[in-house]
Amino acid sequence: MTDVAQLAGVSHQTVSRVLNDNPRVHPETRERVLRAIAQLGYRRNAMARGLVSRRSRVLGVVSFDTILFGPASTLLGIERAARVAGYGVSIVTLERVDRTSVLDATNVLADQGVDGVIIIAPQMSAAAALHNLPNGLVAVAVEAGHDSALPSVAVDQVDGARLAVRHLLELGHETVWHIAGPSDWLEARDRIEGWRQTLAEAGATVPPVMVGDWSARSGYAAGLALSAIAGVTAVFAGNDQMALGLLRALHERGIRVPDDISVVGFDDIPEAEFLLPPLTTVRQDFDEVGRRSMALLLDLLDSDAGARTVATPSAVRPTLVLRQSTAPRAG
Repeated sequence: MTDVAQLAGVSHQTVSRVLNDNPRVHPETRERVLRAIAQLGYRRNAMARGLVSRRSRVLGVVSFDTILFGPASTLLGIERAARVAGYGVSIVTLERVDRTSVLDATNVLADQGVDGVIIIAPQMSAAAALHNLPNGLVAVAVEAGHDSALPSVAVDQVDGARLAVRHLLELGHETVWHIAGPSDWLEARDRIEGWRQTLAEAGATVPPVMVGDWSARSGYAAGLALSAIAGVTAVFAGNDQMALGLLRALHERGIRVPDDISVVGFDDIPEAEFLLPPLTTVRQDFDEVGRRSMALLLDLLDSDAGARTVATPSAVRPTLVLRQSTAPRAG
């Protein structure tokens, strides 16, 4: 840093201000310092920076072993946001999502000296563990439900279900069937709530819920069952993988999508636009979830340790992506 200061003709403190994005640096001075940094190939010493700031510049993340698109994309969004903020990431992946496993993971991260922890907690068992974290650990939860014990960030799952169901009702369908995710997932429960509320508000009949496990196979099984029920014209699948299985089952039964039955999924996986037909679905902005999680954690770290009352940000709004798997009700 001394070499940078000498080449730019400024003080050591001015170089430090530029590196820390301090607004009280004249633009010309900032440009001169940045040129000197580039010319010398200067890189900051993260360990020295941590000694000065008393922060490790490492963020802990508790996730779980899954290939499901939503949780995996949430983790990726958090990693991207951490890099932008200048943080490294230490991840603990759980094989079992229960209270003991979550607490063990947070203790491991606390022992590593991370500045704070983000816990991806979409299941009831994980959310329940948030009430008993190590003392002094600064933590934020993601998808932990309305009654989270921690400041939290989440996509508005209820609103996402409303978008899907309203779209189908506006196309003239008298009601909408639902293939839900597992009952211990908070997201699945919220999507069921949004589905039911929207049908009730429209005065439509609420069919029985068909429960899957997020897999295409469970969507396929539900599709076979639905194909045997007379009068089904619209289905809202709790995620795109189950919608994929549903489309296969309907095809095998000679039921045309969207001519006979309209289908809406949830998540907008990369393959959704390449299905036959391309899938209408609800998109979640996982990068925004990562940005808000990181911003919330940094706000907590910067606030007074004895009075951390940083407001939880509003829920991330999902969007409906219209494709060719939905159409007006025949007749």
